[in-house]
Amino acid sequence: MKVLIINGSPRKGGNTTVAVNEMVKVFAIEGIDTEVVQIGGKDIRGCIACGSCYKTGKCAFDDDVNELAAKFEEADGLVVASPVYFASANATLIACLDRLFYSTHFDKAMKVGASLVVARRGGCSATFDELNKYFTISNMPIASSQYWNSVHGREKGEADQDMEGLQTMRTLAKNMSFLMKSIALGKEKYGLPEKENWQPTHFIR
Repeated sequence: MKVLIINGSPRKGGNTTVAVNEMVKVFAIEGIDTEVVQIGGKDIRGCIACGSCYKTGKCAFDDDVNELAAKFEEADGLVVASPVYFASANATLIACLDRLFYSTHFDKAMKVGASLVVARRGGCSATFDELNKYFTISNMPIASSQYWNSVHGREKGEADQDMEGLQTMRTLAKNMSFLMKSIALGKEKYGLPEKENWQPTHFIR
């Protein structure tokens, strides 16, 4: 099994990395492969709703997003990590996720999602909710922990002092591992839930 981890922080080795690494350690113990891709400092523009991906199967802007798409398709789970900026996720990460989820048309059902956020003080819950919306619109179960998935720290390395935050990360990774393994067994025995044809409805008609 494999988990793709997208780190939205532009700071290498920062507090978001501390939180991510705590999860990676647990995944290794659980026998789950991980790949961490840090995109916070990359030049990734937002979606322009051109619709090209419906014709070509990939985003028109051929950058890191298309590389992530292939990794995402192969993964059993996706972790999205971000520092908190003005009670929101890193803008580069949001641009990446908008395009990644919109341009990839493979079935994401039952891939397990998890998000984690890092802040000096406030804005964690709003950012956590923001990131989870990508999963809930894609038939992806969300792994939970003993608390909302947040770690606190401002200066580089301060997250190492947040004992409860790091424990929350370890618990999250354990729960996510269990959920992915359980879903794999369920798919083997029962298959995926039957899907209805999508019935898009606009509010004006």
